[in-house]
Amino acid sequence: MIVDAHVHAWPRRPYSPGPGPGPPGSYQSLLREMDAASVGAALIVSAALPGNTGNNEYVADAVAACPGRLYQLADVDSRWSKTYHQAGAADRLAEVYGRLSPVGVSHYLAGDNDGWLRSDEGRGFLAAADRRGLIMGLAAPPGWFPDILHAAASVPRMPVLLNHLALVMLHPDGAAAGLDLVRQGAGQHNLIVKVSGYYYGSNRPSGYPFAGRLTIVRAFYDAWGPGRMVWASDFPASAPHMTYRQSLEVLREHAGFIDPADMPLILGGTMGAILDGSWREAR
Repeated sequence: MIVDAHVHAWPRRPYSPGPGPGPPGSYQSLLREMDAASVGAALIVSAALPGNTGNNEYVADAVAACPGRLYQLADVDSRWSKTYHQAGAADRLAEVYGRLSPVGVSHYLAGDNDGWLRSDEGRGFLAAADRRGLIMGLAAPPGWFPDILHAAASVPRMPVLLNHLALVMLHPDGAAAGLDLVRQGAGQHNLIVKVSGYYYGSNRPSGYPFAGRLTIVRAFYDAWGPGRMVWASDFPASAPHMTYRQSLEVLREHAGFIDPADMPLILGGTMGAILDGSWREAR
């Protein structure tokens, strides 16, 4: 089964310029795209952006309407939140988990690394997720990567998903420094990268099939291996850059360096094991 490791859903698109061109952001429109591309399941990453503060609840309702098809990472204390890196993060995680029962939590980090992941609060947040058997999803600029390595090592049985090629393409010192982060993470087995977001930081954001970004995909493939890579569409945020089906074809048609025998792992095998709990049980 093909599993999409990163999508969003909302009743009203929160990104400027508002409704604009492209598909709406409802979970029903997501399901139509999934059906057309033969995608069996998807992990919805909640994002309680300004003007979209009820997104956790909206996504929870979508998951309840589509059991076994849609799964949720609930937004807890992301950078746009008033409680971002304030005391009590573990308690807020527990409250969200008790109310919504997501399979994991999503935490978007700000551009500047404030050291929170190494603090008592940050460690307590990850430990609270680990005790509940949750997935941790992190959106983090490259400056956070050393602390993410340290944090992942503290919860070795918890899958830590890194959004959009770990955003290594945004490294302020250029591509070589970004690719060095890939090599640094090779030994941390519970770090898993979402193969998506090729257009981030690109001066050609609609440059499908993003040949330059496939260099980063290959670096992860060579250093981390296919078992630590999960395909994701980033739909509907990806809609201005490519179609839903094209987000699959980037890999299936243009990543010739991937052994065909490894493609099922990347397109759904690993993410499916994470969602059904067998990934954690094997650790």
